[in-house]
Amino acid sequence: MKIAIMGCGAMGSVYAGLLAAAGHDVLAIDHWAEHVEAMAARGLRVKGASGDRVARVRAYREAPAEPVDLIIIAVKAAQAGSAAAQARAMLGPNTSVLTIQNGLGSADSVAQAIGAERLAVGIAAAFGASLPGPGHVHHNGMSAVRMGAYADMPVRRLEDIAKVWSDAGFNAQAVDNLAAMQWEKLICNVAYSAPCALTGLTVGAVMDDPHVGAVSQSAAIEAWTVARALGVPIQVADPVEHVRAFGDRIRGAKPSVLLDHERGRASEIDYINGAIPAQARKAGLPAPVNETLTRLVKQRESGFATGRA
Repeated sequence: MKIAIMGCGAMGSVYAGLLAAAGHDVLAIDHWAEHVEAMAARGLRVKGASGDRVARVRAYREAPAEPVDLIIIAVKAAQAGSAAAQARAMLGPNTSVLTIQNGLGSADSVAQAIGAERLAVGIAAAFGASLPGPGHVHHNGMSAVRMGAYADMPVRRLEDIAKVWSDAGFNAQAVDNLAAMQWEKLICNVAYSAPCALTGLTVGAVMDDPHVGAVSQSAAIEAWTVARALGVPIQVADPVEHVRAFGDRIRGAKPSVLLDHERGRASEIDYINGAIPAQARKAGLPAPVNETLTRLVKQRESGFATGRA
C-alpha cells in the first residue's frame, strides 16, 4: 500500500517507520528540513518498545502531487485542518484518510478539508514518543491504536485500514463507538498534559507527587463526570484507576504539551484540558480544575513569543 504521513514528528515518525518496515511505500512529509534530509539520506531509525530498526521512506517537505491509498494526518490538533488541505494533492478516488490527534475537535476541520465520507479518526494510547535527533525516533510503548469512522466510511474499509496497522506490529482495532474511544483517551490526557507541562515532571513523577498527583486525579474525575453527563458510553468505572493504569505504562514519558513547552512553542492544550470546560457547558456543569489548568498553561505560553517563559 502507498501511505502518506502528514507530520513526521515523534508520533508520525513511529507510524512511518513501522509501516515502512512492514513493506509499505511510505511518503514521510514534514516541514523540519534536517529531519527530512536525514530520512532521505540514511532512512528513519525507530528505537524503543518495537525494537531497533532503520526503515526506508520517501521524505518530503511538502505533499507531492501523487495519489496514495491512505493518508495519515499526524500533526498537532491545531494544524490538522491545514495539513489535510495540503494533503488534497495526494487524494485519489479511493484514498482513505486517518487523522490521529489528542483531544477533541480537530477531526471536524479535517473533514471539512477532505470530505467526511473518506475519514477515519484514530486514537493512539501510551506511546511516549520523542525525537532524539533528525532521522531518529524513540518510543517507550505502543499500547493501542483504535480507529472509528468519522461519518459514513464503510465498515470493511475501516477494518482494512486497521489490518494494515496490525500487520505492521501495532495493537490496532476498528471500533464502533468513536465518541467513547475519544473520551476514554481524553480522560487520560487531561490527567497528565497540563500537570506535566506546568511542573516539568514526567507522567510517573506526577503520579507519585502527593500535591500534583491530587490535581491530576481531579482533572480526570472532572472529565469523567462531564462525559457521563453528556451520555457518552465510556467503559470507565473508576477514572483514577483508569488514568493510573494508563500512566503506569509510560511512567518515564513526557506528554506532548510538556515537549512543546521545552521547545518554547504553543501546545494543543485547547483540544485537551481546554476541551473539558467547553463540553461541560453543554451539560450545564462547571469544570474549574481543567479551566484553571488550561489558563495556567496558556499564560505560560503567552511568554514564549516575548521571551518571558
